[in-house]
Amino acid sequence: MELAIRELEKKGQEARAVSRKLAFLPTETKNRALIGIAEAITAREDEILNANKIDYERAKTSGMNEAMLDRLLLSSSRLGAIAHDVKTVAALPDPVGEILEMRTLPNGLQIGKKRTPLGVVGAIYESRPNVTIDISSLCLKSGNAVILRGGREALNSNSALASVAQQACLDAGVPQGAIKFIQSTERTLVNHMLRMKGVIDLIIPRGGSGLIKLVSENATMPVVTGGIGVCHTYIDESADLTKAVAIAYNAKVQRPTVCNALDCILVHRKVAQAYLPAIAKEWAKAGVEMHCDERAIAILKAIPSLKLVPAVEGDWGKEYLSLKAAIKVVDSLDEALEHIERHSSGHSEAILTEDYSSAMRFLNEVDAACVYANASTRFTDGSQFGLGAEIGISTQKFHARGPMALKELTSYKWIIFGSGQVRP
Repeated sequence: MELAIRELEKKGQEARAVSRKLAFLPTETKNRALIGIAEAITAREDEILNANKIDYERAKTSGMNEAMLDRLLLSSSRLGAIAHDVKTVAALPDPVGEILEMRTLPNGLQIGKKRTPLGVVGAIYESRPNVTIDISSLCLKSGNAVILRGGREALNSNSALASVAQQACLDAGVPQGAIKFIQSTERTLVNHMLRMKGVIDLIIPRGGSGLIKLVSENATMPVVTGGIGVCHTYIDESADLTKAVAIAYNAKVQRPTVCNALDCILVHRKVAQAYLPAIAKEWAKAGVEMHCDERAIAILKAIPSLKLVPAVEGDWGKEYLSLKAAIKVVDSLDEALEHIERHSSGHSEAILTEDYSSAMRFLNEVDAACVYANASTRFTDGSQFGLGAEIGISTQKFHARGPMALKELTSYKWIIFGSGQVRP
């Protein structure tokens, strides 16, 4: 254990030193490295997939749940998507050095802000090997060094992907040490990492509620948390029901094991009789288990082959991460807003309506990182938002909210141009 701690501290100090060089690295060098990472992912696909196969089979044998197994799994198509996202990051404007809000004061001082990297970002994550590349590429483009500490269940996958990124950086002329990967999976190493204030400027946990709680309560440096998604979709009395079926189906079924998947639909009583049978029949084709309140059960119980379960209090505010969803019939938009306020995790919430005032009221009053009118919550994603990738989805309000990408990995400093001014 002492050897692992020494390794962590050594890599931390090396990352700290190289972060000062990365802050001034030319955009061309960073982009060359990113293109190299994307190309190497494709060229070394077999190696990466073989490493992932070892992790996946071990995790499955150990009894890992389906949601986590899905997040762990890599495939040729998923690697292709990861490589595409890296190329997208390369094509985005470099945020470092951007001048903001420049103005001239009455005394002649020119004052503004200049965007700067944070320094060293620490990432602690579970099961998701794509995070290795997502975070590395975003940190590289935004001029930050990164220390990666993945979970035991994805060690081989993470190690292979980190090696790809590190080699591509070296080949492109990026100073050595920009991407640090911690091989040790000792749990106590996480606690030590959380005490490395002065070395690590920001910690980002990606994983379940237990990891996020551990990091939030013990880190000595700033933390950005999120990823727990209890996502509601409200079907208003004026909703286009054909659209509403398609959207709710996509939000629940397209990939049910992720944080932006739908967990609960709230249906206005005036359209419940028409809408609920329509969405229930579609969900049934995918095997969705529906946890229904009394009014929803009364409407749906006559339809054969539905997986209906009477809802209990614990179904409201639950992140299912599976083919399960809660259903509640409400009397008004006000009741839907109250339910969301009480049970939302602040991730992604949606209203389906053809009434402009209802849509705008929902967008204005719902307190979440991403609020939708007439679209699936599955779009809450850095890639889907045109950000290339994401370092995480923040559900807090400081300093970033929603998908975090390049600009969210920077801070700023004030710059002031004078011509001899002194303060009176």
